[in-house]
Formats: sequence, structure tokens, C-alpha cells
Amino acid sequence: MADSNAVETLSGGVLSDALVHALDQLGVALLIKDVASGRYEWANEAASSLLAGPRTTVVGAQDADLFDAVQAVALRAADQQALSLTQGFLTEHRLERSGERRDFTVWRQAPAQEGAHKLLSVWKDVTEQKRRETQLHSALEQLEAQQKANDDLRRDMQDNQVRDSASGLYHRAHFEEQLRREADLSSREQREFALVSVSIDGLEEILRLHGPEGGERVVEALGRLLRANTRAMDSPCRLGGDRFVVLLSGVGLATAHSRMEQLRRQCAGHIVPHNGQQIPFSVSMGVASFPHTAGSVEEMMRSADRAMASARDTGGNRVALASIQFVHT
Repeated sequence: MADSNAVETLSGGVLSDALVHALDQLGVALLIKDVASGRYEWANEAASSLLAGPRTTVVGAQDADLFDAVQAVALRAADQQALSLTQGFLTEHRLERSGERRDFTVWRQAPAQEGAHKLLSVWKDVTEQKRRETQLHSALEQLEAQQKANDDLRRDMQDNQVRDSASGLYHRAHFEEQLRREADLSSREQREFALVSVSIDGLEEILRLHGPEGGERVVEALGRLLRANTRAMDSPCRLGGDRFVVLLSGVGLATAHSRMEQLRRQCAGHIVPHNGQQIPFSVSMGVASFPHTAGSVEEMMRSADRAMASARDTGGNRVALASIQFVHT
């Protein structure tokens, strides 16, 4: 430490010996620089331990003596910024000290006295604080990622309870519940809905030629096409084997037939790759509607199944409509 009068001159007595001692105990570096020469005129004991490096003291040194050229230029620019302000200037610097990168916050304050040509700077090593913040941030990111993984797993487990793993379509139990709700809603509001029974044509032959795995690939393909051609309020379902059923909410027989005809064409033109081969497939579908072709859920299922069987028995790759009921008055 040198030129103790510099402290008194710069601060007007504010920086007492007790304050300087307290800063030393806290490991906070306090320095006074001559603006004209760029040399540090005074430094507390903490400054030497934080900033001196191979030098025994920072007093008499310039930034270029203590830091590399790039760091010295950055520090000089910060000094100039502080000199242009009256309220002081806070910056952050990452500097090479004793073979490692250290993080510092630096508060610079130009004196209020005219002609003082001094700059007071207070340096605090925040490396450990930054490291803890980084570790905390990393830990929070890991917790967030783990929470997301747990949420995804929970959704997958819930999804597996209502969806078939191969086709991605609903299981029978979920479908039957949705069907009852739709029937109740349609009865109260006097609106239509449709039910489509779907069967993969010639699945036994596909299994014979391509094995169980080839059959699964076809089921997966049909599941994707069914999901792509239905809305969020609809309920496509796999009943098992080559049997599928689709609940189309709030649509009548003609609309349901048009949509299923589009799906039929997509299936007929879809090729499933498997083991270097291509597996073509088609579907037969029967469309029933409530209340035109059936007055109850049970009759609606039977009506759609009969129409699907008719489509399959007449060569497959067809969409057949269930017969409309006529009520005698």
C-alpha cells in the first residue's frame, strides 16, 4: 500500500481506516488510479492478493502490467466510460489470474472534486458465486428435464391404457364409452352421428406372405391413415385382429360415406415397405348412422358390421351403406 494521502484527498475522509480494513476482510479490492498516467496510486491489501499476480503489489502498475493486452484495452474502455459519468459505472470482467479465469464485478467512480484526475475502483471476485449460479441453473434445468420426462412417461402410461400399441387407435372400452356419450348427446340434441366398421381385406394372405411383422406394419399404416382422416372429437378404434371401427361425431350418412370413400382410396394407393418388399392393402367399410339406420347403439354396431360384411363379400375395397330405416306412421 502506498500514498495513503491519495485516499484522503479523493474521498474527503469518507474512506476511513475502519472501512478499508472491512473491505480487506471481505476480500474486496479497493484501488485509486491516476487518470493521466493510468497507474494505480493506492491499493488495499485485498487488491494485491486478487490482482497483483506475479507482481508483489499493484501500486505503480498499469493495467497492461497486470493483464494481457485484450483485457487491458477492455479495462481502459471501462475507465473512460466511468469518467464520463457522475453516478459511477458497474461492469463485469472475466480475467486471467494465476492460471485460471476469474470473474469480477468492478464499480468505478470519478471524484466530484475538480482537478482531482483520479478514479476509484472497487473490485469483487464473484467467480465462486458465478459457479454456484451456474450449478444451480444446471440443477434447475435437470429438474425441469426430469419433470418433463416424468410427465411424458405419465402421459404414455395413460395413453397405453386407452390406445392400442400397434395402431395407435383407441381400445374397445374407451370407444364404447365414447359411443354411449355420443348417443346420449345426439338423442338430447336431435343430431346425427355415424359409425363405420372397417376390415382389412385379405389379412390372412398378408400374414401368410409376409409373416406377423408384415401384418403389424399394415395395421400401423391403417392406424396412421385413420388418425389422419378423423378429427379430435372422433374416435377411431381397433377392436382386434383385422377389425376396426370409427365413431364420427355430429355427421350424417352422406358426409360419413364421402369421408370414408376418401380413406378407402388412400388405403388402396398406400404401399407398406417391409423387408425390401412392398405390401399393398385395401379395406372394406360399412357405414351406419344414428338415427337413420339404427335407433340404438347395439343395432348401430350390427348395422355397420352387416354393411361392412356386404362390402367384403362383394370383392372388398368398397364402402357400403347400411339400410335406412323407414318408420311407418
